[in-house]
Amino acid sequence: MKFIRLVKTFFGFFYFGLMFNGSRLPWHNSITILETVVLNFAPRVSMWRERKARSGPGVQGEWTIDLKDTHEIRWRLSFNSKNYPNLKGGRSMKYRYLGASGLLMSRITLGTMTFGAPKWGCDEKESHAITRNYIEAGGNCLDIADIYAGGRSEEIVGNLMPDLNRDGIIIASKFSLPSGPAITQFGANRKQIVSSCEKSLKRLKTDYIDIYYVHVPDPVTPFEETLRAMDDLVRQGKVRYTGASMFFGWQLAKAQGVSETHNLEKMVAGQYIYSLIHRELEREIIPAAVDAGIGIACFSPLGGGLLTGKYGKQRKPENGTRAFFRTEVDGPRFWHPIGYKTSEIVEDVSTKSGIPMAKLAITWPLGRKFVTSVIIGVKTVDQLEENMKSADWDLPKEVWDELEKRTRPEEEYMTWYNKFNYERFSNAGEFHEVKTELI
Repeated sequence: MKFIRLVKTFFGFFYFGLMFNGSRLPWHNSITILETVVLNFAPRVSMWRERKARSGPGVQGEWTIDLKDTHEIRWRLSFNSKNYPNLKGGRSMKYRYLGASGLLMSRITLGTMTFGAPKWGCDEKESHAITRNYIEAGGNCLDIADIYAGGRSEEIVGNLMPDLNRDGIIIASKFSLPSGPAITQFGANRKQIVSSCEKSLKRLKTDYIDIYYVHVPDPVTPFEETLRAMDDLVRQGKVRYTGASMFFGWQLAKAQGVSETHNLEKMVAGQYIYSLIHRELEREIIPAAVDAGIGIACFSPLGGGLLTGKYGKQRKPENGTRAFFRTEVDGPRFWHPIGYKTSEIVEDVSTKSGIPMAKLAITWPLGRKFVTSVIIGVKTVDQLEENMKSADWDLPKEVWDELEKRTRPEEEYMTWYNKFNYERFSNAGEFHEVKTELI
């Protein structure tokens, strides 16, 4: 009887899937559809489509899914090199759901901090070429902020917006860092949130922002004020999803609790520096994010270039380089003993495995299921092409395990003790929970 009910359920969902119109994936111009439904009982029922589609001249692809790892969906593309000379041999992209939401993000996000940045960034023409090639390679998320290049980054993306299929891309922007000279032009208060959003929409030449982040925590403004203002933007249709960057674990928990109490939009995205150099988030922040249904988008996977190997044994970037101009910001993040040691470890693993250092560094965070996407920042199409090689490639388990073990942060007493404590519970019965991945 159970088997008969399962068969009936399958064909019921199959028929339901056939009724979906192909226009639900609006970036496809002409589509032939094979609608298929797969029941995934751990932890939810999910429907997927395998399709062959055309998303632009010279670009063909199809949706596939790996039944062994249903948190990812793959979009496999083949390219006509005449139309897209910078993308040789074709590329594949995998997608992941963002936190507890149903939003599918490419697991490589294009960071735009370089767009329009003087001295160390790229001009508008190169920025547009990078964006087009990123989208044609299957990428669907652009990460921006109102302060990048003084707002110029948003303007550059906005100038390209008329040429893009808006429904097929995810625009993520941020507010709360100083966006102007006035004393009121920073923070997460209602005045600044509304003003920042409206200005970003104008610069981006769009009606809505898909993911709107609080860029940094505001220690003064009440959570209720911040979250109510963000909820208003969602209800007005100006924002689709909300998130936070650089929040402590207790702040994420409190924000979700306030939203639950007052029936406000809950955050689904968290943006953090999480890499082989920076794994301190694993103690408190990431467990809090996972528990709160917040997906992680991690930036600076290459450690400001330190994990690419191009600096060798250097302990300071050379004058005139991009890293030199970024030292005031990036220096404290990466150029320290832990960064140097991590670089040496990655170089050693690269030598033994034959895998380039940059590929190891970009791909390692993707071995964590709580990571939705890794943000890469480039200033040339060639750099993009190199970094996008991780879009559909996973580290061999033994290589990932070695990097995990050799870069694991030193445990303080509380973490050590609770790992020992939790083993009592997990060993007492047949129990496994994805949320305890870090324990």
